[in-house]
Amino acid sequence: MTEDGRIRVLLADDQHLVRAGFRALLEAEDDLDVVGEAATGREAVDLARRTHPDVVLMDIRMPDGDGLWATGELTADPALAGTRIVMVTTFELDDYVAQAILAGASGFLVKDTEPVELLRAVRVVAAGNALLSPGATRRLIERVAGGLRPAPDAEALRDLTEREREVLALVGHGLTNTEIGERLFLSPLTAKTHVSRIMTKLAARDRVHLVVVAYETGLVQPGQR
Repeated sequence: MTEDGRIRVLLADDQHLVRAGFRALLEAEDDLDVVGEAATGREAVDLARRTHPDVVLMDIRMPDGDGLWATGELTADPALAGTRIVMVTTFELDDYVAQAILAGASGFLVKDTEPVELLRAVRVVAAGNALLSPGATRRLIERVAGGLRPAPDAEALRDLTEREREVLALVGHGLTNTEIGERLFLSPLTAKTHVSRIMTKLAARDRVHLVVVAYETGLVQPGQR
C-alpha cells in the first residue's frame, strides 16, 4: 500500500472491455489505485515486477502465459511476497481455480460479481486475508487433489508441535478459529494464536495456503472428515 493507505491494483485480462470496467469501478474509490493493465500472462508478470501491486485481479484464460502460469511466477518471486492474487473466472467451478489456489492465489471471483463484492474482495485480500473460506478452499482442492501433487511430504511439518499439527488439520478441514477452539477445548484467541504461529513457521501467505499445506503433506486426505 502507499503511505496514505491506498491499495495498488494491477488488472490482467485479455478483454479490453473487462479491464476498462474494472478500472472505472476501482478508480472511483478514494482508497484504490490501478497501477497497470495487462492483456497476457507474460505482460502481467512483467508489470507486477515493475509496479509491485498489492493485489492482482488475474484472468485465468489469457494468451502468452495464462493466469495459472502467471500466478505461479508471481507467488514464487520473493520480491512480490506482499502481492496477493485474486483469480477472475467466468465459471465458479473452474478446475483451473483449484490449481491457481495451489499455486498461491488468495481467492477467486466470477466475472459477473456485483461491484460492491469486487471492491470488498480487493480490500479483504489487500489486508492479508483470504477471499475464500477455508471450507470452500477445501472443497475446491478435493475436486482435483488426486492428480495435482506428488506424494505427500510430511517432513514439511517437522517444526510444528503436536498441538499445532492438530490445529492445522482442523484448518485443512475448513474449521474457523471458534470451531477449532470448541473442538480442542481452547479459547478462540488461543486457537487464533496457534494458527498465526503455524502460518509463521510454514511461511504461509494466508489461511488458504494452510489448507493447501494440510493436503500437500498428507495431514488431510481428500474426502476425509
